[in-house]
Amino acid sequence: MRILHLYPDEMNLYGSYANLTVLTRQWEALGQTVTVIPVKQGDTVDFTDVDLVYMGAGTERARDAVLARMQRFAKPLAAAVAAGLPLLFVGTALELLGQTITAPDGTVTNGLGIAEFAVTQTATRIVGDVLGDSGLCGEPVVGFMNKCTHLTGVTTPLISACRLGFGNAAEKDGEGWRKGNALGSELTGPLLVKNPALLRAVTEIVWNYKEIPLPETWPEEPYAAAGYAQTVQQLTLRANGG
Repeated sequence: MRILHLYPDEMNLYGSYANLTVLTRQWEALGQTVTVIPVKQGDTVDFTDVDLVYMGAGTERARDAVLARMQRFAKPLAAAVAAGLPLLFVGTALELLGQTITAPDGTVTNGLGIAEFAVTQTATRIVGDVLGDSGLCGEPVVGFMNKCTHLTGVTTPLISACRLGFGNAAEKDGEGWRKGNALGSELTGPLLVKNPALLRAVTEIVWNYKEIPLPETWPEEPYAAAGYAQTVQQLTLRANGG
């Protein structure tokens, strides 16, 4: 199994690398050899022999710098995603996938054009816990939001609606984006560390893409499961006014 990790030096806030750590651990437990291929500034990029494209969170300045570098391979990436290549972008990386990014001063920059939404950067940060429901994994999704953007025009959010916290553009809005085998979320935590069912869902996407039979039994992570259950319980109490 080969994972293409885009710009790990610049896009690695909030321990984003740990999403790949838990993916690698799960895939190795399922009998796979995993190679993570970092892409750094000036590297050539080949999407023809990888099984997942990943990017983590970065500052808004890093996001803009990475976007400028990625324009040269935006079309091949879009074609690969349209053909079914699995993709996971978390944090500010998700914002790169849209049509445009509008800065606070009104300057508009073209995004990668892979997703249908538009991004507007706000003058204030949006910070807080999030709890929502996703049909992808069948379990509530939890995480922490720290962003200064609104995403408008998302037709297929990863989280259909937030029970607690800010989503793409408003309180209790849908959060993230999903289309085919590509998905993204601005939630940190890191996302796959905090959500075992979502981790499994990403693995299932890649396994189905590779036409590998899904396992009859999955590796157990009791500490991750216990931490997740406690987080859901506490955030549900808050969502219900407790």
